[in-house]
Amino acid sequence: MESGNRTLGVVMDPIEQIKPYKDTSLAMLLEAQHRGWRLQYMQPGDLYVRDGEAHAHMRALRVSDDNEHWFEFSEPADRPLHDLSLVLMRKDPPFDMEYVYTTYILERAEMRGTVILNSPAGLRDINEKAYTAWFPQCCPANLITCSIGRLREFLAEHEKIVVKPLDVMGGQSIFLVQQGDLNTNVIFEVMTANGQNFVQAQAYIPEIVDGGDKRILLIDGRPVEKVLARIPPPGDARGNMAVGGTTEGRDISDRDRWICEQVGPVLREKGIIFAGLDVIGDYMTEVNVTSPTGIRELDKLYGLNIAGELFDVLESRLAD
Repeated sequence: MESGNRTLGVVMDPIEQIKPYKDTSLAMLLEAQHRGWRLQYMQPGDLYVRDGEAHAHMRALRVSDDNEHWFEFSEPADRPLHDLSLVLMRKDPPFDMEYVYTTYILERAEMRGTVILNSPAGLRDINEKAYTAWFPQCCPANLITCSIGRLREFLAEHEKIVVKPLDVMGGQSIFLVQQGDLNTNVIFEVMTANGQNFVQAQAYIPEIVDGGDKRILLIDGRPVEKVLARIPPPGDARGNMAVGGTTEGRDISDRDRWICEQVGPVLREKGIIFAGLDVIGDYMTEVNVTSPTGIRELDKLYGLNIAGELFDVLESRLAD
């Protein structure tokens, strides 16, 4: 489908620092360019609001599927964000106040008719760890607290737990804690800043060792038929690719589909067009909405074009 004179903006981390062979944002940009979209590049610091109107310092962008030279810039200019038909918000966590401020600016453009992937309000509402609390039927036993005492009680009940901060990604600062571990108190103290910061604790799911941590991609609330299993490296309990996990493709299971049926419609209502659910064994552990990954790996394994499926949905919205 040709997109005529449509222009797409992307808000992301420095494009020169990505790993092009595995970067999902690049897959999206390549698909858009293939369809005739003009591309504009921004980092969060390029965005600003003047008299209630969202603007950005943008650079015209061309991308290539080339691991040595995957982008080039030209024609920098300041423009209103509502000049763009579509903006991809692909900034990685941490989900801090600077991230929230960025969504406020993007929401001003959304109010002028620009489609934002994902919805700024949806990004603010859906913390990737904490939002699992909306779907307890899909998740392992879990606790969100800043109380060291409650963490100790949860550990005593389950004997082996995973403790996570709520604002980062890629397996950062995730601890596996077992009953009797002499480091338990210091882990809880550091993670909660001595009872000041909320963390999430989840019952340990042993299937992580052999089955890995599955990434299920959802487009407009519906799952892609293949999933990416991330297997922890030796001596680690985390399957994240950022910490050295290996990957393999799998068919989506009946249980995976059931989880997607629970979660997908809610995400669609919240304006989350592209999401990634993390599932270990039979249990969902995270709802990824900021910058889900996995497109390039699944495309390569199965000859798919997941970004194409995504842009079919986006262009149908723009045509409505």
